[in-house]
Amino acid sequence: MVEAFHGRSVGVFGLARSGLSSVRALKAGGADVYAFDSKEELREAARAAGAKIVSWEEWPWDRLGAVILSPGVPLTHPKPHDVVLRARDWDVDVIGDIELFARTLPDVPLIAITGTNGKSTTTALIGHILKETGFDAQVGGNIGQPVLDLEPPGARTIYVIEISSYQIDLSPGLAPEVSVLTNITPDHIDRHGSLEGYAAVKKKLLQQTRKSGLNIVGVDDDFTASIFTQLSSNGGAPCVAVSVGKVLGRGIFVLDGALYNAQNDRATKVMELSAATHLPGTHNWQNAAVAYAAVKPYVTDARALAAAIVSFPGLTHRIEDVGSVGKVRFINDSKATNADAAERALVCFDDIFWIIGGRAKAGGITSLEPHFHRIRKAYLIGDAAEEFAATLKGKVEFEHCGTLAKAVVAAASDAAHFAAEAPVVLLSPACASFDQFKDFEERGEAFRAAVLKLKPEAA
Repeated sequence: MVEAFHGRSVGVFGLARSGLSSVRALKAGGADVYAFDSKEELREAARAAGAKIVSWEEWPWDRLGAVILSPGVPLTHPKPHDVVLRARDWDVDVIGDIELFARTLPDVPLIAITGTNGKSTTTALIGHILKETGFDAQVGGNIGQPVLDLEPPGARTIYVIEISSYQIDLSPGLAPEVSVLTNITPDHIDRHGSLEGYAAVKKKLLQQTRKSGLNIVGVDDDFTASIFTQLSSNGGAPCVAVSVGKVLGRGIFVLDGALYNAQNDRATKVMELSAATHLPGTHNWQNAAVAYAAVKPYVTDARALAAAIVSFPGLTHRIEDVGSVGKVRFINDSKATNADAAERALVCFDDIFWIIGGRAKAGGITSLEPHFHRIRKAYLIGDAAEEFAATLKGKVEFEHCGTLAKAVVAAASDAAHFAAEAPVVLLSPACASFDQFKDFEERGEAFRAAVLKLKPEAA
C-alpha cells in the first residue's frame, strides 16, 4: 500500500508488471489513479484494479501529484517520451515504482544491486544467503516480483532489490542501507546517450546510499575502479572493493578460486568457491564475492555464510542446466542479452553448439572472437542473424535457423553426432529478446520447452 498520494491524483504510464503493481498499491493507499498503456489487455487489467483508463493527453495535469513511468519508456534518451515532456511542462514529478516503495518504507533494511552483468545472480544469491541464515529476505525489483508486491516488513526482514539503470533514473529518493555495483560494460547506450552517461547513472545509486551504510564495488573494470576511487573520498557511505584475480590490500578478493576477506589487518581465507557447483566460472566468483561483502553486515557466522553460498541452487535462465538428451547437455543462458554476458557462459564449456541471435546490442559479437575456438557450430536466429553471420564467416561454421525451436532441433542433432564425449547445446543469445519474445524469461522457457520435446532417437 502506498499512502503518499492519498486523496491525490496520480498518472501511471506503462502497465506491465511494475505499472500494474503501482496501480494496485496507489489505489490501496487512497489515490485517484489515471492509467494508460498501448495494449488493450493491460488497460483492462488496470481498469479491473480500479484505475481510470484515460489517454495521457487527457489526464488532469493540473492536479497530478506524480507520473509513475514504466522503466521501459524513455526518460532522457534517445529523446524523452511525450508524456515525460508534458510532465515537465506541468512541473509534475516523473518517478517509478521503486521510488514509491522508498517513500513508503524509507528506513527499512535494504540491499540494492546494480551493474551490467551479474546483478540478477548476485541478487538471488544475497537473498538465498539471508534466508539460509534466518532472515526474511524479500527479493524483487528488476528480478522476480515488483517491489510493491513484496511482503510488508517484519522484525527480520531485509529487502534485496535488483535495480536497473532505467529504474535508478526513476528513484531519486531511494537510500539503500547497502548498495552493490558489480561491473560496467557497454549496454543500454541508446537509453543513456553514452557509456559515460550509463556509468554516471550506476554511480548515482551508490551516491544515494545512507552514510551509515555501505557500498560494495567490483573494481575489475576501469569505470567501476574510477567510481570506487571517487566515492571512497567523497564523505558518503564507506566503500568495499571486490576483485577477482587481484590481491587487495583492503577489501574482498578471489585468487585461484579461493575467496579471501582482507577488510581487517590481514587476508583471511573464507572458502573454496569450487564447492559452489552452481556458481561456475570467474564471473560467478565475482558474484559470490560481492554477495559475501553485501551480507557481512548482517551475517556474523562465517561458516553459515559460506555454507549458504555452497547451497545456492543457481539462477533460472543464467547458465542453467536444463537437462541432457543422451550425451548432450542443454544450457539455458537466455539472460545473456549482450556479448559480455555471453562470454561468461562461453568460458565455462568446450565443444559448444551455440544458439545466438535476437535484437543485437552495440558491437554485436565481435568481442567474443577469442572464444570462437570453443564453438563447433553456431545456430542463428532473429534479427541479428545476418550481422552475426558476417562476424562468424570463415571462423565458425554456422546455420541460419530463424526460430529458436528450429535451432534447438538442429543443434541437438549435430551435437549428438559429434565425436566429443560431452557436447553442450548453449542458448546464450548475446542479444535482447524483443524481436521474437516479450522478454528473456519467455525466451528461456521456450528453450526449455523445445528441449523437453526432444526424444533420444531424434538427437
